[in-house]
Amino acid sequence: MSIPSQINDPTTSPLPGIIGSGTAMGEVYQTTRQVAGSNASVLLLGETGTGKELIAHAIHDLSQRRERPFVRVNCGALSESLLESELFGHVRGAFTGAIDNRTGRFEEAHKGTIYLDEINSTTLHLQVKLLRVLQEHEFERVGDTKSVQVDTRVIAASNRDLLELAEEGSFREDLYYRLNVVPIYLPPLRERTEDIPQLVTHFLNLYNEQNDRYVAHIDPRAIEAMQNYHWPGNVRELQNCVERAVVMARGDELTFELLPSAVRTGRPPRALGTRAMDFQSLTDELVHRGLKDAGEADEDLLSRIVEPVERQVISEVMTSTDGVQIKAAARLGINRNTLHKKLKQHGLDGE
Repeated sequence: MSIPSQINDPTTSPLPGIIGSGTAMGEVYQTTRQVAGSNASVLLLGETGTGKELIAHAIHDLSQRRERPFVRVNCGALSESLLESELFGHVRGAFTGAIDNRTGRFEEAHKGTIYLDEINSTTLHLQVKLLRVLQEHEFERVGDTKSVQVDTRVIAASNRDLLELAEEGSFREDLYYRLNVVPIYLPPLRERTEDIPQLVTHFLNLYNEQNDRYVAHIDPRAIEAMQNYHWPGNVRELQNCVERAVVMARGDELTFELLPSAVRTGRPPRALGTRAMDFQSLTDELVHRGLKDAGEADEDLLSRIVEPVERQVISEVMTSTDGVQIKAAARLGINRNTLHKKLKQHGLDGE
């Protein structure tokens, strides 16, 4: 019997601090090691919660820039004006509140690495300045005319298809090609289920120590359920699931019953604003819950179906986003005010 080449290939072995030894992650490790020694820009692609920042750190730590700063900027967390000042700095008097000169994140990352998370959320105006930094290695602080030279490696990340956004006109195609020198795709957890037992063990050890618990055993049914679940929140959602189990466990075993209902039933939360929930799926949900005979005539049937399902969906999405309402609202496809009202409506605002 021949031995798979990956077993004997040290380039596909796990990177320090990253859990997972399956084939899908082996390809990520190999590309990461190959690109780390260069100065090429890297574009990390993958869904939220797949570990893009961990790979960005690994590229920096394996590079010749490891002794220099690694600077992270979440481009989706700031408005255009604040992000421009954050990235490039500003001079005194550049805008209201600019009482002193400020050094930007690109300058802080000089000779090091800057990690631009959620690059897809940047405006076209900022994309022009980012393109210039990548091509000319220079920029101007906000409110200044003097150019600043920097030697900074750029690693960007996106949970959206940038080429698709470029075709829509919301992302510059030339910037896409400058960033996409070496793309690395981070597979979602549903595509690397062989890594779930190892990840669960890692998180068990972590949260046992943090909570002074001893949940040392795992019910085989729990592992099977976790490997069959879709994990829309990826590794981050799995992490939350294990933390919850450790906190709620009464004994030394992570049992099937400790898993969230979505994981036990294999039915991930559905984003109400993303796709239509047809009547048949709703009635199926009602029958599954045993709340009412779906065939019974009732003027309030639809609301009786929708309300409990909506409550569960919102609850699960809030859990998977660590209770951050702005993220939960985006995943549900509704605005934050609507989410706030629904949280109150379903009695979830205090959780």
